[in-house]
Amino acid sequence: CADMEVKQINKRASGQAFELILKPPSPVSEAPRTLASPKKKELSLEEIQKKLEAAEERRKSQEAQVLKHLAEKREHEREVLQKALEENNNFSKMAEEKLI
Repeated sequence: CADMEVKQINKRASGQAFELILKPPSPVSEAPRTLASPKKKELSLEEIQKKLEAAEERRKSQEAQVLKHLAEKREHEREVLQKALEENNNFSKMAEEKLI
């Protein structure tokens, strides 16, 4: 860019350092540009309704996904607990048999 100057300073083994010098704006620079926002088209009541329905469907879908994930997680927790109980019972039986 013509509006800045970069000078390298204090080069070190761990990296490099730079000094960035911004030049003041020149008097011949262009007037500030105004960004024109894109024209928004008018939405009809029907289009708004369709968008609302689509948003509701997305929300319901996301909620169903979350509930499915929670159900799978609970099922996994139940299986882990069941396995731990079975292993504990097997250990108890084996310990009891060794004592007899």
